[in-house]
Amino acid sequence: MSDYTQTLDSEDKRTATRVAALDIGSNSFHLVVARIVANDVQILHRLKMKVQLARGLDADNWLSDEAIARGVDYLRMINESLGDFEPDSVRAVATFTLRQARNARQFLTAARDVFPYPIEIIRGMEEARLIYQGVAHTQHAEGRRMVVDIGGGSTELILGDGFDPIALTSLQMGCVTFTNRFFRNGEIKQKQFDKAITATVQIMEIAPEQFHELDWEQTLGSSGSIRAVTEQAMAMSGGAGDRHVTRKQIKELVSLCVSAGHVDELPFEDISEERRRVFPAGLAILKGIFDAIDIKELMYSPAALREGVIYDMEDRLSHHDIRERTAQSLATRYDVDLDQAQRVLNTTWTLFDAVSVDWKLDQQEYRSLLGWAALLHEVGLQINSRGVQRHSGYILQNVEMPGFNQEQQQLVASLVRFHRKKFKKSEVREFSLFAPPEIERLIALLRLGVLINIRRQDDTTPFFRIKHKKNELRLTFEAGWLSSQPVFEASLLRECIQATGLGVNLEIR
Repeated sequence: MSDYTQTLDSEDKRTATRVAALDIGSNSFHLVVARIVANDVQILHRLKMKVQLARGLDADNWLSDEAIARGVDYLRMINESLGDFEPDSVRAVATFTLRQARNARQFLTAARDVFPYPIEIIRGMEEARLIYQGVAHTQHAEGRRMVVDIGGGSTELILGDGFDPIALTSLQMGCVTFTNRFFRNGEIKQKQFDKAITATVQIMEIAPEQFHELDWEQTLGSSGSIRAVTEQAMAMSGGAGDRHVTRKQIKELVSLCVSAGHVDELPFEDISEERRRVFPAGLAILKGIFDAIDIKELMYSPAALREGVIYDMEDRLSHHDIRERTAQSLATRYDVDLDQAQRVLNTTWTLFDAVSVDWKLDQQEYRSLLGWAALLHEVGLQINSRGVQRHSGYILQNVEMPGFNQEQQQLVASLVRFHRKKFKKSEVREFSLFAPPEIERLIALLRLGVLINIRRQDDTTPFFRIKHKKNELRLTFEAGWLSSQPVFEASLLRECIQATGLGVNLEIR
């Protein structure tokens, strides 16, 4: 058999996984379809739809019905293009506009009717991390690099080295929101540019100090606004070389825009009407960033958030989930008693594995999130042992957790918040990715894992058998053991009452 035939045979035996990532941005929706073969990501298809969701967000952060309907219509088209993708093979992330919208749940509810895949609303810092992953995996660079992404509603800046970000920030300024604020009627005047640039410089003052103090070798930009600016800079220079823009060229583009006087009169070829409308705002933000952190030149990178999501999915498929590293880092930072955390984790997972199918929790995601809650349920001891469940829940609700979307982080925080004491259903927030019965059952399992290990010693953890059916759970201890432990038995009997409020009929024998 020839080497060529052997190679083909080997290729046939490889497992190829098709995945798709959807970036539900404030200005555009971006879909990327790829396949993962032998830990290599191959981009197969890209689709971009100009939706301008942020235009429907008013001063009170209320997303208009028209904007919701427009976004849902595009999601319907995207779903049709996805065809037969499995739910676990599609990851959709929403950014600034849905982060800000007070009625984001209305959008998610309407989207669920036409788009069967879960939509994750991610925090700004998580968006920045994913953007950097997209650029870092597709653009080779030696030494430190700065990545800038100007979206419709927010701008992300990331300083990194190799695949590791050093500093990240997400700032509330974008080409759509700045258009509404400074260039609403399409008029372009020097005074408007000056105000927009000054606003950018002021906002940049809250960026991490590393952006102002550290040096880097290369600056990359990864958004539609930056692509448009670099394309026009190339046109001015005769169209030679890579897409890049210098400080001088940005200044010339500002003068060109002011001379035009209106977006309809901009002398740019090959630019869409939608991009034309937001071009001055994107340019003003970019100039403000150049001025604030003294950038001399910026190169354009076609990869961004959606590619970062794809590579993040590849890491999870390869069992390199960054969320595991995040949880371990938090456990170290808050000096968690790892021996006790491991006891609680082992017991909680034993219970979970026994009931997961009957309780409709048979997804790896539930097991992982429950495990991280078990690991981190005592981070609040750093504040006070009294009310530790409240302190732990507060920390996990507000700390930065790279890799976790908003709802995943909130779920872990909710599990931890009610790992002991009285369960209060009214204090559990609403979720779009997780149903109330699932959340309550996960809380019930974590509570039992903590209670059974209350003595914090390996040799005192009791042996028990598990029997379950639907919402019923029976724990049977060795004959005579419970009666010899009256305090523990009383605690378990009290937990039976709490479990009822969690939808679980708990029986102790």
